[in-house]
Amino acid sequence: MPALDAIRQQIRANYLPDEDEAVKRLADATALSGKDRKAISARAADLVRAVRGSSDPRLMEVFLSAYGLSTKEGVALMCLAEALLRVPDTETMDDLIADKIAPHDWSAHSGGSSSIFVNASTWALMLTGRVLDEGEGGIEGTLRSMVRRLGEPVIRKAVAAAMREMGEQFVLGRTITEAVKRGRPMTQKGYLYSFDMLGEAARTEADALRYHKAYADAISSLDSGSNGPDIRQNHGISVKLSALHPRYEVAQKEEMLPVMADRLLSLALAARHSRMGLNIDAEEADRLDLSLDVIERVLAEPELAGWNGFGVVVQAYGPRAAFAIDWLYALARKYDRNIMVRLVKGAYWDTEIKRAQTLGLSGYPVFTRKTNTDVSYMACAKKLLSMTDRIYPQFATHNAHTVAAILAMADNRDSFEFQRLHGMGEALHETVRRSEGTRCRIYAPVGAHSDLLAYLVRRLLENGANSSFVHQLTDEDVEPEDIARDPLETVENQGPAANPAIARPSQIFGAGRRNSKGFDITDTVTLAAIDTARAAFAGPDRWHAKPITRAAGYGKQRPIVNPSKPSEVVGTVSEAAAKQVATAVRFAVEAQPAWAKRPVAERAAILNRA
Repeated sequence: MPALDAIRQQIRANYLPDEDEAVKRLADATALSGKDRKAISARAADLVRAVRGSSDPRLMEVFLSAYGLSTKEGVALMCLAEALLRVPDTETMDDLIADKIAPHDWSAHSGGSSSIFVNASTWALMLTGRVLDEGEGGIEGTLRSMVRRLGEPVIRKAVAAAMREMGEQFVLGRTITEAVKRGRPMTQKGYLYSFDMLGEAARTEADALRYHKAYADAISSLDSGSNGPDIRQNHGISVKLSALHPRYEVAQKEEMLPVMADRLLSLALAARHSRMGLNIDAEEADRLDLSLDVIERVLAEPELAGWNGFGVVVQAYGPRAAFAIDWLYALARKYDRNIMVRLVKGAYWDTEIKRAQTLGLSGYPVFTRKTNTDVSYMACAKKLLSMTDRIYPQFATHNAHTVAAILAMADNRDSFEFQRLHGMGEALHETVRRSEGTRCRIYAPVGAHSDLLAYLVRRLLENGANSSFVHQLTDEDVEPEDIARDPLETVENQGPAANPAIARPSQIFGAGRRNSKGFDITDTVTLAAIDTARAAFAGPDRWHAKPITRAAGYGKQRPIVNPSKPSEVVGTVSEAAAKQVATAVRFAVEAQPAWAKRPVAERAAILNRA
């Protein structure tokens, strides 16, 4: 195993890699024979059949199947869910509902689902759409208008109730106490929870302190429910670093890092006291390198020696995931720690694609095809299963093929656990738990519905698309063998690894013009290149500005500093004396007639040269 610094360089070098090379490396790393791959796909298809025949799917799974993001109605519902929670007044809310519901063909979904709730929702949306879509005209139009106005409060309440129902499918409780109570039936079956306190990045110091207190209070509340010293047998908590400091960014690293580390350490010590695990959630790709600095600083603390509950989340859709796992393993060995690693597919794909395009980067920090991510997940899972002397793998997935692959690669069922989201994947994991005796932990958001927005939209984006396993599982028109298709086979037959439907950031405007190239100033490699280029022009004696007039004497000389780093002097300037100002004005007046006689093109050329 290479040293920590060497692995860190690999992580940085693979921020925007060639996707073909990255996928080939990962496919080779799975090291599965053709026979193994066929057996995994067959087992996955059997799992799909077992899940379909075992019980009714969860409400949200059926709802996403009926209103996937491949339909206009599904997109309308997602837009409504995304926007309704932050509309401040009823008038705007009514306009929003009319805009998103009225124009769509809800009747196409009527009767198409086995779920009474989904069919009832379809009928309600049909009726709402018809009321909102009625035209105006004469007495009849006036009456319809009156009905529409009288109906708006009812419609508003109905839609708001539907959005709340959607939220409750994803949120276990408004408080930890409520969440533990609602989760008791699953706990009695043998499941455990990893609680996530809803809320996104802190914008102010007050936000950060509030989130820190919420995490600390949650850990304290869970203390009494511990089942013993083994963290695998107890509930856990998930923490977002961006919630612990309002300036969690590369530009503020020197000031942020000690504060962030102290706050995270205090939570880790509280979790240790409560005999539970604490996972650091993964966030956007531009924060990965920064998060590793925080993780190393905290894990190195002597107070955490002997505790096995420190956990890190790794996102398989990033080409750096396998290198990050190598680094975490080397870190655990260096400090003699045992840690948890939760492997997920990834939650910010659309954000990463858009950011790379906006900045005009040379590539993408995530894979552009879902199958590439599936292959990455398998390779990372195999790596984790070879590191169980230091790492307790936690495999978060709703995909039957991924589950079957892990079961095939794992020799010891006690050395890892599966994880799923609250409200999703229940039938799959219950089937596997009963047949294989595997552990399963449920990732459960906790908080008010007003804090649900960002989390809900991420879940809809992940699981509402046609290619989503969750979407396909409840669609009887999709054969189990199609759902369980080997991603390695797909990768082998798909041609170029990069998705041809997603242009490179430099080419998003097509043949008409090239996108402007930007600099990702959160990337260590980019920053080092900028510093190298600046070095030739650095130094307080390198630059000295002074008036160009030849009048004797200059005014006061003073240093010029870097505004982002006041201790860095970049040069000096000699100010003009009063006599030099008069001389400069005289020169300008004398030169003006000759300048005015020059052709415009000549003047422009002179200015350009200057």
